[in-house]
Amino acid sequence: MSIEIKAPTFPESVADGTVATWHKKPGEAVARDELIVSIETDKVVLEVVAPADGTVAEVLKGEGETVLSGELIGRLNEGKAAAASAPTASASAAAPATAGELKVAPAARQLIDEKNLDATKISGTGKGGLITKEDVVKHLSNAPAAQSSAPAQTAAKKAEAPARAAEPVAVSSGGRIEKRVPMTRLRARIAERLLEASQQTAMLTTFNEVNMQPIMSLRGQYKDLFEKTHNGTKLGFMGFFVKAACEALKRFPSVNASIDGNDIVYHGYQDVGVAVSTDKGLVVPVLRDADQSSIAQIENRIRDFGARARDGKLALEEIQGGTFTITNGGTFGSLMSTPIINPPQTAILGMHKVQERPMAVKGQVVILPMMYLALSYDHRLIDGKEAVQFLVTIKDLIEDPARMLLEV
Repeated sequence: MSIEIKAPTFPESVADGTVATWHKKPGEAVARDELIVSIETDKVVLEVVAPADGTVAEVLKGEGETVLSGELIGRLNEGKAAAASAPTASASAAAPATAGELKVAPAARQLIDEKNLDATKISGTGKGGLITKEDVVKHLSNAPAAQSSAPAQTAAKKAEAPARAAEPVAVSSGGRIEKRVPMTRLRARIAERLLEASQQTAMLTTFNEVNMQPIMSLRGQYKDLFEKTHNGTKLGFMGFFVKAACEALKRFPSVNASIDGNDIVYHGYQDVGVAVSTDKGLVVPVLRDADQSSIAQIENRIRDFGARARDGKLALEEIQGGTFTITNGGTFGSLMSTPIINPPQTAILGMHKVQERPMAVKGQVVILPMMYLALSYDHRLIDGKEAVQFLVTIKDLIEDPARMLLEV
């Protein structure tokens, strides 16, 4: 019995998608709910799984081709008999030395297949022993020989599919090599949004610096108890900054507003987006009603967002909306930067690297851990006075965390 493989139903905000990767080729056996194909939209990567046991019969839309919502992209021959040829081999490859079943994230599975690696030799650090893409990268760095363990197989695979749309094209120019790679839909959308923000907003940035010693002392005093009390959730800086931002947004509603044509929309809630960097580009999952969440809940949700963003598991509704955004370039060592607004929002807060600097305190030079803060804002709606006062409010709350508790 033949079963149609169709693209997922896209939400109204997504017009179409691009076939990113066929994880199964025609003739290969699949098990029910096993990942068959990944479809990339301009916001997230959607996964299509097998509706039943069987064998991939036909691929109608190749990698790199555009697909519409619900469009037919392939066919599957249903039947356990058809899928019986591969389970033994796949089971042995998927079973670790222990009796438990090996779990591999889709992004990790793709990299494992590309590098012809033995998944049983990779240690999983994810939840329940899940092998993540980071685990595979670490394995490759520790065992570089694994990358060339099967060059003949790799060459054969490339020979089978020489015209893959996402494959780099080498161009020789005077003995020098260049690679031309099609821009992914997600990267193209990011570029479009950034250009839109720079061209359609009157963006301005104001800077300040904050003494991180009070937060670092508080964190050092309670981090072990915090982690024990909240089931392994670690106490970081982001939770404090999200809570401080929520309090500042309540005091300065214009910073939490958005522009819709000739109208100003004031939001009576704080949905804070937290920028997360992935291999495919920057995504901004949203903490809904962040002002009503505890620091532990915020830290836990951010950690979950980060893990799922890297594995391409975020749902569309999780990255849509938001009234304000926070980005932390300090994670990568940035000392100072000018963040770009995420329209239709009117402001974004940029955190940076904590670095010890000599500071004048009551006539004395003291070495303190300092962080530069940047607030980019749309001058069409937010005046310079409001922007500066908003940033100073965050500075004051971070330098005296008790004020967040007392709301003063």
